[in-house]
Amino acid sequence: MTLDRPFFMVAAAAAISALTFGPALAQDAAPAQGETAQASQEAPEGKVLPDIVLGQESAPVTFIEYASFTCSHCRDFHNNNFDKLKTEYIDTGKVKFIQRDVYFDAVGLWAGVLARCGGDDKYYAVSDLLFTEQTTWLAGKTGEEIATNLRKIGAKAGMAPDQMEACWNNQQTVADLVTTFQTNAGGDKIEGTPTFIINGETVHNQP
Repeated sequence: MTLDRPFFMVAAAAAISALTFGPALAQDAAPAQGETAQASQEAPEGKVLPDIVLGQESAPVTFIEYASFTCSHCRDFHNNNFDKLKTEYIDTGKVKFIQRDVYFDAVGLWAGVLARCGGDDKYYAVSDLLFTEQTTWLAGKTGEEIATNLRKIGAKAGMAPDQMEACWNNQQTVADLVTTFQTNAGGDKIEGTPTFIINGETVHNQP
């Protein structure tokens, strides 16, 4: 999936939509331009969150993936290649892996909040569910249906309904995730997903 520079403003608007309407409504009720500006003024200031590392911190190779939970190419990489990467390189201490989320829309942001909802220890487990079951939870035709599907993902990861709602309604969490995305993706000049940065060298998606 390809980005362009104005996309960062679109992503911010999607975040504001999620803040304003919540996961059950944002898909079907995007705010008008004036409402977006007002919500932006009321939203808390976000901070850049630290990366969540999978593997040994001392591994000689750092493998960063910029990915969106709504990106089919990211799903394909995860489903077809990630297990081999993990088994042969991450689990053996050769590589430390970092996933950095990209938000194309409010739905992707809801998924990103859910991935973080169980804490850092559960992030990659929830991420795995979101990618392996992407076609199922994204099949919802309305925002409410997609939100219901995401709740099922969270339940499989051991999250209670109240816990998920609290995460989605936490405006500071949303602001932090969007700020983290915009800061990292802007700094690394990310133009599409998936994009990989291996020991500082950018590698775009390829067979």
